[in-house]
Amino acid sequence: MYPKVQDVEMDIRGRDLTSGLPKTITIHSSEMLEALMEPALAVVDAVHSVLERTPPELTADISDKGIYMTGGGALVDGLDKLLQEKTGINVMIANDTVSCVAIGTGKALDDLDSLDNARKKK
Repeated sequence: MYPKVQDVEMDIRGRDLTSGLPKTITIHSSEMLEALMEPALAVVDAVHSVLERTPPELTADISDKGIYMTGGGALVDGLDKLLQEKTGINVMIANDTVSCVAIGTGKALDDLDSLDNARKKK
C-alpha cells in the first residue's frame, strides 16, 4: 500500500453508531492507507508463509509467471505494489477480478470428468 501522489477525499454516508442517525463524513486516502496497512501486511505475511511451504517446482513457476491477484481485495489501490515489493515476485491484477474466480470455478465444474481423471492418475 502506497500513498497516492495526491491525497484525495471522499464523502461517506452511513449511520453514526453514537447517535444512530445518518451522518456524512469526509475521509482522505491517507486515512484509508493508515487503516488498511495492518491487514495488508497480514496478507503479505500469509503469501510469504504459503511460498515458504510451496514445493520448489511450483515456486519456480510462480517466480517465472508471477502472482495474479483476484477478488475484491485486488482492487485495493497499491496492494499489488506492496506485495511485489515484499516478495520480489511480479504481481499482476487479473481482468474482471471480482468475477474471474467464479467463472473459473464454473468452467472447472463443467469439466469435472477431466479433473477427476487427473486426480485418479496421481
